[in-house]
Amino acid sequence: MTDSPFRGVIPPVVIPLTEKRQLDLEALERSINRMIDAGVDGLFFLGSSGEVAFLTDAQRYHVLQEAIAMVHGRVPVLTGIIDMEPMRVVDQAKRATGYGVDALVATAPFYALGGPKEVERHFRAIREHTDLPLFAYDLPACVHTKLDPTMLVRLGEDGVLQGVKDSSGDDVSFRWLCLQNEDAGHPLQVLTGHEVVVDGAYLGGADGSVPGLANIDPASYVEQWRAAQAGDWERVRDIQNHLARLMFVTREVKATVGFGAGVGAFKTALWQMGVFNTNQMREPVCALEGEDVEQIVAVLKRAGLMDADAPIRQAHWDACPVSPGAPACK
Repeated sequence: MTDSPFRGVIPPVVIPLTEKRQLDLEALERSINRMIDAGVDGLFFLGSSGEVAFLTDAQRYHVLQEAIAMVHGRVPVLTGIIDMEPMRVVDQAKRATGYGVDALVATAPFYALGGPKEVERHFRAIREHTDLPLFAYDLPACVHTKLDPTMLVRLGEDGVLQGVKDSSGDDVSFRWLCLQNEDAGHPLQVLTGHEVVVDGAYLGGADGSVPGLANIDPASYVEQWRAAQAGDWERVRDIQNHLARLMFVTREVKATVGFGAGVGAFKTALWQMGVFNTNQMREPVCALEGEDVEQIVAVLKRAGLMDADAPIRQAHWDACPVSPGAPACK
């Protein structure tokens, strides 16, 4: 499937919010245009970086409707159809299809956990209800199931899956997936969700990357992909070292963990760079403040993404607007 449109750099889009935690359309369009202008090969909406787990169905559809209009066919659009069990996922798929997306991305089932047979039936059931390209989203940290490479390739050979977005962090399993996929004739587009070892994934045969960090520095990921295609592996490594240091934005966060530290750091960086208007997060996650913001700015300056003398932007909103009596994010 080397002629597939789903290859190269496909960032999972971080979604900006207003001070009152509403969808910020101005900032979203600015961010989308910035990534497309940098040369990305596609955009992935409603994934982990897009805080899909925190959205109501109405909020999901609002994001998707606006995003499709903003992209306006310039690059392929993939969307997450993340839900607990097959028929709930199918409902998400039908809605997404109506908005004109180009491909669907689904995790293994979760909450009512099963075994390997149920996971395989899950993807086969989704396929019965959609004709769009379907990617398996390997995300064991969130759904508590690691997708087996042999099963994934079998589903690719059977036409159930057209690709895999691997965010497992399991480099051994990913390498096996690439090898087995190639042995089977390359039925799957294999994309790494890594930010820090994309160079290794490309050497192993990955068809592209889906790095959240590309929201911050899309140009470097695009240059890295093009260098890999040209066989300039020294340049690939040099760019990866720059990106690995840039990923320190998530390591510097001390006030929280999980989405607040990862996506929260991305939002804070985009806010400080002037791409977003705030760094607000979805309830119940608080926006980063104080020393965390200062450390993220320091990383951006060292990476050359902010001028050395640029001031730190100050928040004039409540970073954790919650109901009375709820615990503060301090």
